[in-house]
Formats: sequence, C-alpha cells, structure tokens
Amino acid sequence: MRLILASASPRRKELLARIGVVPDAIRPADIDETPKHGELPAAYVERLACEKARVMAQANPDAAVLAADTTVAVGRRILEKPTDAEQARAFLALLSGRRHRVYTGQAIVRPGHAPSSEVSMTRVAIKRLSVQEIDWYIASEEWQGKAGGYAIQGAFARFIPWINGSYTNVMGLDLAVTHAQLTGAGFRL
Repeated sequence: MRLILASASPRRKELLARIGVVPDAIRPADIDETPKHGELPAAYVERLACEKARVMAQANPDAAVLAADTTVAVGRRILEKPTDAEQARAFLALLSGRRHRVYTGQAIVRPGHAPSSEVSMTRVAIKRLSVQEIDWYIASEEWQGKAGGYAIQGAFARFIPWINGSYTNVMGLDLAVTHAQLTGAGFRL
C-alpha cells in the first residue's frame, strides 16, 4: 500500500525517516485552518488532521494518508504559526517565563476506512526571555512557519529548561503514535 504524507512540513518527513518510513508522496492538503469559535486546542488539531487526511484520501483513493496538525496553546488560546515578526514577538512574550502545551493531532486514512485519529499533548516550559533574547530569536527567522513562533529542535532549545511528554510531538509528529498508527494500518516498520 502506498503512503502519502499530507503535510507541508519538512520536519514531519525528517521525523518519519527516524523510524524508517519514507512516504511515497508528500502532498500538503489545502484546507481552511481557522479555529472555530470556542474550539479547544486538542479538538482543533484533531479536526484539522482528520480534514487533511480526508481531503488527500479522496484525491488518492488507492493510498493510505497520514496527516497531522500541531499547535501551541496557552490555556484555551491557540497560537498557530505567526503571520509576521510582530506576531511572533507577541507569541514569545506571552510564552516567556511560563509553561504551555503543545498539541498534535494525527490522523491516518486507509482505503475504504474512516480516519483514525489521536491527539498528543506535551507540556513545555520557557524561561523568562529578555527583550534582547526575543529580538535575537526574531532576527534568526527560525520562528517562521512554526506553531507558537518557535522551534524546539533549533536555536530556541536554549530557552526550554523543561518538557513533559513527547519531544517529537513538539516538533510536529509524536513518533510513538505514528508508529502505532502505521503498524495498525498494516505497514511493516
């Protein structure tokens, strides 16, 4: 069975390679990622992962589709990918000196089956950031395209003293969940 990764994230491809998975194709699903009014972070990422998987499965009915969505949450507030440097700066100021949660929804669809999905959550602490540290990180441009405006696997790691949960979840794919989903779908890993 062919496997399609419905994602625009190069990190997800890299993460899959860590467990020996090379998708047959990588095709991002074009869906509206706007949170619904009052939608909680876990429900939000699960909904998006399922929608991405369904859209891509309809276009590729002979393949299995793996899709994911990751968001950073401060309480009920969803911090998606910042649209510009000022929004990234505001996200980092909000995250500074506190703990937050990172949620990843993962869905897999096999031919003839409904999506199977799961949500992973990791708690992350960020040290209190100075204005200079935020300015330095914004200038690095590493924040671009990253939920919450930071990348745990990059230079921002120096500001994260503690996590509780899956490290790869914070990067965008909980590999333990991915392994279970793919083996459950019949892939031999």
